[in-house]
Amino acid sequence: MGNIKLGLNLEFARFENGSFDWAMDQAAAIGYEYVEPMVHWGRELLSAAGYFHSLSMLDDPLRLKHAAESRGLNISSLSSHAPLAKPEVSVEYLRQSIRYAAECGAPMIMIDDGPLPSWTTEEENYTLMRYTLQEAAKVAELRGIAIAIETHGEYTATPERLDRLMGLIDSPALTINLDTGNSYLSGNDPHQWLEDIVDRVTHLHAKDISPEDAAHYRGKVRGMLGCACGEGVIDWDRIVSLLAQADHHVVLSVECASLEAATKSFTHLSELISKHAP
Repeated sequence: MGNIKLGLNLEFARFENGSFDWAMDQAAAIGYEYVEPMVHWGRELLSAAGYFHSLSMLDDPLRLKHAAESRGLNISSLSSHAPLAKPEVSVEYLRQSIRYAAECGAPMIMIDDGPLPSWTTEEENYTLMRYTLQEAAKVAELRGIAIAIETHGEYTATPERLDRLMGLIDSPALTINLDTGNSYLSGNDPHQWLEDIVDRVTHLHAKDISPEDAAHYRGKVRGMLGCACGEGVIDWDRIVSLLAQADHHVVLSVECASLEAATKSFTHLSELISKHAP
């Protein structure tokens, strides 16, 4: 039986103008066991000044490890999104994020297909993404770090497209992060999608979409921050039940737009996880 852990993606801090330390404090105070921080390359003003939650990978990764441990938190993944079809951007960025993950104690990094070049064909995009994934996987395999592809963009928008992307390379490092909200917005049934691929899902973005946003944005966008889990269109009892029947552990990482939604999501999902516990 799968052991389901509950985590919080730190994106909720974006609309609160919260810093990394503020976001970590809130996650611990609510009661989350895991967090999913964002990392970036180089330096940027907002996070350095405390108005944004991302961490620079030029900083010591042990700072992140200590920040989690001192609050009784674990790291489920690093949010390390980069455009896979732009290897001049992604390859070195992903190599660094994998090394950073290994040193700070994160078991995986989170990626998606991302923005595409404006001049390439579809087949050229697949070749470029294959190159990026293979170069990243070589670094990840040596360190025992997983690379989780999130359902987010054009090449992960349907089960068929995600399956083709996953098949570009042969690596045990490559896994799936199913984003329930993004997959719903792309026109899919995330519950059935999870049922079909649950053996390959190592991380799940617990994202709910309000009925109002679902009516307005479904089929028009592939991603957005969600409402509180339990207040939208996703059947969380079914999601948790599917994960409970898996043969491996999965972190449900809540991705929402406010501290209030993060708190409500924790209460709702904690009850369901307890209900389905073996």
